[in-house]
Amino acid sequence: MPIARITGQGLGAIAMAVGILWACFIGERVIVHQAYSQRAQVMRELHQMQRMRRLEPVSAPARHYSHPVRTTLS
Repeated sequence: MPIARITGQGLGAIAMAVGILWACFIGERVIVHQAYSQRAQVMRELHQMQRMRRLEPVSAPARHYSHPVRTTLS
């Protein structure tokens, strides 16, 4: 003899709660996947910006003239 019985309304509420829980779980997985994709995209853009920054032309280095060695007789 059962102490309590689950009514059809209670069973429906449990089913709805389980459905909402699964929806939250799947939604969380989708959001995490999108976050990883966006992070990868940002890293690619950052590396591209750094490469573009390094490719800026610079002036040619100045020539190094060696000074003649001075010798003195003492």
